[in-house]
Amino acid sequence: MRALNRTALVLVIIGALNWLLVGLFQYDAVAALFGGVDSVVARAVYIIVGIAGLYSISLLFDRETVV
Repeated sequence: MRALNRTALVLVIIGALNWLLVGLFQYDAVAALFGGVDSVVARAVYIIVGIAGLYSISLLFDRETVV
């Protein structure tokens, strides 16, 4: 379970960094790396990062992960 938590956290951080780039420089790194916003691979990355974000909500309520 710990590996899943770390993986989700890494994916959420990647998503946050991508949004930072979009906000500051209007540059979507995921779209640039995987052939545009509408490419199948880019959409898959967006979906995976979104699922990781939803999963990370559960970490807020886990007594072992909250400091």
